[in-house]
Amino acid sequence: MFVIGVMSGTSLDGVDAVLVQFDDQRHPAGQTVSHHYLPYPAQLRTELMSLHTPGDNELHRAAMLGQTLARIYASACEPLLQHAPTCAAIACHGQTIRHRPEAGYTLQLVNGALLAELTCTTAITDFRSRDIAAGGQGAPLVPAFHAAAFQTTDDDRAIVNIGGIANITLLDRHGHVHGFDCAPGNLLMNAWCQHHTGHPFDQDGNWARSGQVLPELLNRLIAHPFFKRQPPKSAGREQFDEAWLDTCLTGNEQPQDVQATLLELTAIGITEALTQHAPATRSVYLCGGGAFNTALVNRLQSLAPNLTLASTAELGIAPDLVEAHAFAWLGRQTLLRLPGNNTDVTGARHACILGNIYPA
Repeated sequence: MFVIGVMSGTSLDGVDAVLVQFDDQRHPAGQTVSHHYLPYPAQLRTELMSLHTPGDNELHRAAMLGQTLARIYASACEPLLQHAPTCAAIACHGQTIRHRPEAGYTLQLVNGALLAELTCTTAITDFRSRDIAAGGQGAPLVPAFHAAAFQTTDDDRAIVNIGGIANITLLDRHGHVHGFDCAPGNLLMNAWCQHHTGHPFDQDGNWARSGQVLPELLNRLIAHPFFKRQPPKSAGREQFDEAWLDTCLTGNEQPQDVQATLLELTAIGITEALTQHAPATRSVYLCGGGAFNTALVNRLQSLAPNLTLASTAELGIAPDLVEAHAFAWLGRQTLLRLPGNNTDVTGARHACILGNIYPA
C-alpha cells in the first residue's frame, strides 16, 4: 500500500509531502519512497496568521484559505503521485488555526473534497476531532506512530519533535508509550527572527548565539501556567504567540538577547520534561526543524549531559520527514479501520479511528 502524508505545522513555513510504502512483513511502519517540500508564499502566511485571532468575515476567509491550501497540498503531492499511480490515499493534517480541546473543538484548514478532486486520490483529513470528541486533547498524535516505528525492547527511548511546538514521546522497553507537548519549539524563535532580521528562521541558531540569555525575561516566560500542567496536554499559538511574548517584554531588550532567551526557554522546557517524566531514559532522538538548529541541540546537550542525543535519521527516517511520514501511517490506520490515537498520550476515553475520508 502507498499513502502520501502531508504535514504543515504551526511554524507556517510550508508543506512537507512524503510518499510511504507499507509492507506488513518488512516495514509495518512504512518506508519513505519519495518526498517533496513547498514553502508557503509570504502572503499566505500573513492571511493564515490573521485567522488565529478573531476578526471580520472569518468564515469566508477561512473557506477561501481552505481552498488555497488544498491547491498547494495537491501541488506538493503531484510529483509523488507520479511515483505511485496506485496511491491509496493522501493523508493531510491541514493547517491548524485554532486548537481548543478544552472547548471541545480543533480546526485544521483544508478543503478535503477539493484535494480529492484535484488529485483524483482519496483524501483523509481532520485527524484530531475524533480524539477530542472522546475527551482527548487531539494532540499530539504522532506518538502512536513513533511507537510503531521506533520502539524497541533493547532500551528506553525518547523522541523529541521540535516543530512549531516541541513535544516528546517516551517509549520504554516494556512497550509503554507516553507523550505530550512540552514547550514552544520554533514558533516564537521563527517569528522573532522574521520580524527583526527578515529571515524566516535563525540558521543554525547563529543569531541566538550572538545574544545573551536575559534571566528576568526567562523567568517571566517560564512562569507560563502551561509548564506546570501535568500531561495529557497540548499547546499552540493559543498559549504561545507573539502577543503573549510582547506582554513579557519591557521594550528595552536587544533583539538578539530575546532570541537567545527564547532558545533557552525551548531547551529548558524539553530537558525538564525529560528529567521529570523519563529520568531513566538516556537515548533521545530529535526530529522536526529544530533538530537542525545546532545552537539549540548543543544547549540541550549542555543542560542534560547524561543524555545521548541523535537524529531520527539513525532510526531510518530523516528528521524533517517524520511528521509527514506519521500522517501517512495515520491515514493507513484510517483506511484499515484501526485506531490512530494513543489514549495514554491524548487522554481520550478510548481508542478511535481518526479522520474524515473523501473518496476519489
